[in-house]
Amino acid sequence: MAKKSMIQREEKRKKLINKYQKKRIKIKSLIKSIENFEKHIELQENLQKLPRNSLKCRNRNRCWMTGRSRGFYRDFGLSRHVFREMSHNCLLPGVQKSSW
Repeated sequence: MAKKSMIQREEKRKKLINKYQKKRIKIKSLIKSIENFEKHIELQENLQKLPRNSLKCRNRNRCWMTGRSRGFYRDFGLSRHVFREMSHNCLLPGVQKSSW
């Protein structure tokens, strides 16, 4: 089980991402369209003033059951431990234990 503080930190990041997403996209589109170098640098500075935690790449995928961030399967939204337990208990339809 993940620490509650880490899960809360992730929730805070999600809120920041949603809050600044439109502003970030607007500034990036202006940077692409402007040819004036000084204006370009000014827009880059505006982009850098936005909080770092509002970047989409700072978001971490977590298991919805345990909150574990490592060993995460996107298709199921589960960590490898929970995925294994649930598949052995036949709780995931279409998932079989492979044998070769």
